[in-house]
Amino acid sequence: MRCRASLVTILLLPAAFAALAAQAPTTRPAPDGVILSFVRIADAYGSRLVDAFDSIPAAKYDYRPTPAQQTIGYIAQHLEGANYGLCGRLSDRKPPRTAKDSLADTVKARWPKDTLVARLKASLRYCDDVIEHLPQVNSAAVASTLIGFETDLAEHYSQLSVYMRLLGMLPPSALPPKQRTTIDLPVTALSPYVGVYELAPNALIEVTLRDGALYAKSSAGGEPVRLWPESRTDFFAKEANAQVTFHRDASGAVTGLVLHQFGRDRPAPKRP
Repeated sequence: MRCRASLVTILLLPAAFAALAAQAPTTRPAPDGVILSFVRIADAYGSRLVDAFDSIPAAKYDYRPTPAQQTIGYIAQHLEGANYGLCGRLSDRKPPRTAKDSLADTVKARWPKDTLVARLKASLRYCDDVIEHLPQVNSAAVASTLIGFETDLAEHYSQLSVYMRLLGMLPPSALPPKQRTTIDLPVTALSPYVGVYELAPNALIEVTLRDGALYAKSSAGGEPVRLWPESRTDFFAKEANAQVTFHRDASGAVTGLVLHQFGRDRPAPKRP
């Protein structure tokens, strides 16, 4: 089975995009490299799950391969509850609760598709915020909870992928990448982007120019990733479903970049 940007691919990608995908907003304390890895993996599986549930028709949410298995709707509501339950252990800010949350799982499993997907997205946003606020993995309990959360996401994405194939659908990770058209840019258009971009105090990206092309390399190591232009400011990587947009100020000076990956837009200001 062809699995584009699978977990293995993510972990083996050149470190430039591993670090890019894990940047936390600069208003927060910078998490360490271990937390950044958890953020990256949660982004990957969370976005794939949302894309999968979005693509499955509402009429199929009561589908299950055998009577003993969970329906698609049941998986969606289970994930919401599991996300809040696991990530709630990592923060003093408890997840939101309403009277609907006390309903039986079999009742919630039959909620409309739009409701289930919206609630799943909200639970993933909560987990994203909680994990990005963790400065480090400082106990076995925290490590166990993070592993449990991301294992649950991966397990249910695998489960949902099988359901989709049985329904004659391709799961998101098996879809061909969007076709992108490269353009030729002169060196004079590329050279202003050369520099160091700060994703976090401990995560830097160095953009260099070599043989008429831009490359991004992480301070964490790894081989440089080529950035292919599709406009004068928008670039993409062929090794991953990741795009970069460079930004300028009113004077035309390059001020930073934004990474677009896993449904996230993550800014990185350019160092002076």
